[in-house]
Amino acid sequence: MSIYKINLRKLIRMFFAPENLKVSLLRGDIRSEIAKAAGYETGGGDFYVPFWRDAKDHTANHTDLFRSVDSRIESNERRENLYPRLRDGFLLWWNERRRWTNEPFEEIPSPKGALYFEELGAAVKIENFLALRGSEGDLHFVYPYFSPNPELSEEGARLALWAIKEANLGIDDECIRVLDVMRGRSFSFAGLEFTGNERHEFIEKYQFLISDWESLWSEYE
Repeated sequence: MSIYKINLRKLIRMFFAPENLKVSLLRGDIRSEIAKAAGYETGGGDFYVPFWRDAKDHTANHTDLFRSVDSRIESNERRENLYPRLRDGFLLWWNERRRWTNEPFEEIPSPKGALYFEELGAAVKIENFLALRGSEGDLHFVYPYFSPNPELSEEGARLALWAIKEANLGIDDECIRVLDVMRGRSFSFAGLEFTGNERHEFIEKYQFLISDWESLWSEYE
């Protein structure tokens, strides 16, 4: 997916990745764009999507995540390293949450939208929440961060939450969490200090990434 139209979780990862990883991710994006422009298929979709589907089914009591992950690994050995770590982190968070309530949860449609930056000619896609309704009608929207490196910091979570709010998805702030899946750590608006300068920070980091992307692109021309 082009740097100019990118998922929020991938963008947050690039914002805070160490320099060598950031360059590697940008080069991968460029090669993918070149391949697509030439009419080639660029891969089998998002590596993390099947896991997240299984995690959603687990919360709605449709499947057991241990069995689901085992099945996913059996069908694709590339998942053998990260999927168990994602499973264990997710269950650490989910089971801790379940300690406070025995109520069943129902999966509801996930909101989706995008945040547009006219000054950058770019759009950030925000989608694929874990969206649940409790038996009392309470709503929960959990946005996932999957990457093993770097860890999602409070600064990264703050910018992610800001972007979700700015996208006007029609959900209340108190219902939203950003979850570092692998580490089982969630972040909320109430748990972080917002500066009021988030838009400037976000655009500045994004502009730097675009500049780096364009500089690297010139090597492929």
